[in-house]
Amino acid sequence: MSKERRILRVSGPDAEHFLQGLVTNDVTKLKDGLVYTALLTPQGKYRADFFLVPSGEDILIDVAADLADDLVRALTLYKLRSKVSIDETGIAVSRGTGSPPEGAFADPRDPRMGWRGYAGQPGEEADWDALRVAACVPESGIELTPDTFILEAGFGRLNGVDFRKGCYVGQEVTARMKHKTELRKGLATVEVEGNAPVGTGILSGEKQAGTLYTQADGHGIAYLRFDRAGDEMRAADATVRYTP
Repeated sequence: MSKERRILRVSGPDAEHFLQGLVTNDVTKLKDGLVYTALLTPQGKYRADFFLVPSGEDILIDVAADLADDLVRALTLYKLRSKVSIDETGIAVSRGTGSPPEGAFADPRDPRMGWRGYAGQPGEEADWDALRVAACVPESGIELTPDTFILEAGFGRLNGVDFRKGCYVGQEVTARMKHKTELRKGLATVEVEGNAPVGTGILSGEKQAGTLYTQADGHGIAYLRFDRAGDEMRAADATVRYTP
């Protein structure tokens, strides 16, 4: 089962402009469906990730329940004189694999993540952790933490950041990382033989090479130092292999 979600409603004549100046993705893409995005700290680190959902003249925010209160506080702080309201809704999220039913939206992160619905569409059971691992999609509270830089978490590949939209909170740090020749650290899918607790350190020889997180079907999501990652590493009693 997926983690509990809460749905917020941002309404008012300034809703789109307000969010556009805060989040990592281009809010105008809502005309095409869901927008996956994040709110960062001014230092460019992860604060929350969520989906923006078109809803008539309003914009819904689909966010993990344990991030919602802090997100509301942050948005309220940034609101200043913007003509927007931020309200809780009782909307439930449904999810499924394959093509979206009528009124639902394809998950923009990866086709393997299926669809999301907000109008009472019947959902389906799936091994969402296995699908996340296969697509290397991080989850808040596991792979996404307050120390995370979103480019290291794959937000470029997951359609979670737009580099042409202009300023947003944390944009300068993200842009600098983008223009590096190559990321030296980041999330990647690894092969795992055996099991290790989430958060177990990965050793390559005697050197710390990263951290192993969610695992399913013989694979896992790991945060790696790519210069140390290889095809024969250890995480507790598990063997970890990275084959880019």
